[in-house]
Amino acid sequence: MKFCMNGALTIGTMDGANIEICSEVGAENCFMFGLSAAEVEELRRRGYRPASFYETNPDLRASLDFIRDGFFSRGDGNLFRPIVDNLLNWDTYMLLADFQPYAECQALVSTVYQDPAQWSRMSILNVARSGKFSSDRTICEYAQDIWRVPRVPIRLLSQNDLTIGLGQ
Repeated sequence: MKFCMNGALTIGTMDGANIEICSEVGAENCFMFGLSAAEVEELRRRGYRPASFYETNPDLRASLDFIRDGFFSRGDGNLFRPIVDNLLNWDTYMLLADFQPYAECQALVSTVYQDPAQWSRMSILNVARSGKFSSDRTICEYAQDIWRVPRVPIRLLSQNDLTIGLGQ
């Protein structure tokens, strides 16, 4: 949300804060990819086998092979093996299922970035529509809904109060 408030464009799956961001700034000003919640449940119900994505997607296979073969660990093929094994055998967050949609979405991001007017428009709209994410609103809601503490009025000093306080 802080990135959004500073003009960054969101690329992500439709969960967590991304749902709120897209709702506020407009889905057309975000880059969303991947399985929906219903699709995740259906894939789990059918029996998610992450290795099948590895077996059928050459780009995914090459990426995981780079990691497994030690490309990012100075040739140490064992350093990241637990990560690769976890992805191929369990993949709790269905990262492998979202790999191809992510790659396609990233290609769209690259295309939009080549159009400075469109990128700037999207960025400006992210900032302009992100007011809901201010810390003032969030703290007020937490105080009221979670902490259940009353508001405490604060009297701000006037210029006159400051002058008197300085002995003038």
